[in-house]
Amino acid sequence: MSETSAPQARLTDIANPTRFIGIVDRLLPWIYGLAAATLAAGLVLSFSAPEDYQQGITVRIMYIHVPFAWLAMMCYSLMAVSALGTLVWRHPLADVALKAAAPLGGAFTLLALATGSIWGKPMWGTWWVWDARLTSVFVLFLMYLGIIALTRALDDPGRSAKAAAIVTLVGFVNIPIIKFSVDWWNTLHQPASVIRLDGPTIHSSMLWPLLVMALGFTVLLLAFHLTAMRTEIWRRRVAAMRRLAARRADAEVRV
Repeated sequence: MSETSAPQARLTDIANPTRFIGIVDRLLPWIYGLAAATLAAGLVLSFSAPEDYQQGITVRIMYIHVPFAWLAMMCYSLMAVSALGTLVWRHPLADVALKAAAPLGGAFTLLALATGSIWGKPMWGTWWVWDARLTSVFVLFLMYLGIIALTRALDDPGRSAKAAAIVTLVGFVNIPIIKFSVDWWNTLHQPASVIRLDGPTIHSSMLWPLLVMALGFTVLLLAFHLTAMRTEIWRRRVAAMRRLAARRADAEVRV
């Protein structure tokens, strides 16, 4: 086997749903364990980090709110890549990945909105303002709900996969709007303080706990996503078996 064909063979093995489930079954306990350990370390660092001189103890909401917001966008980006895998590369697990990620992305977006409101109340004096960042994140939440509804509205798996992929790619335009909304418009939301061209502006005593928490939640998202993909594969197999049984029963009745 050539050097170029070996990676292709490994990718083909992973693309096989049966082999994918076997790999996931072996990896999931380790991934959940890593997520638990990282989040535990992040919580210890977060509670030992200093309070903000302006926000006081309420700044600790940042250590969960910011990772939730990052993962809300990351999850949609994952769905966009999966959509390309469905439309362009016809990858057998691409649609599974997209549909498994949508509820997770919706959950993280809702958590980002909720924790942001809790953080915003003492800072802004209100639970919600219709500024560019908050509004675009709320639109992202509605997009997640729409994609979830779309994937459940169509019975034909092929049509459902194609429709969900197209809608996901069209909606991806909202991701850069969320990211750069605080730079393009005058908003109450603070500008980016971590991912910046000139480097983070947040102090290292707060930055490291935030990064550890973000890493922990990212690993947790990976574990949830692999679990959801495995469940979706089994669900599709059960649905296919039921359709086959129904066709056989119908054929027997006709005979």
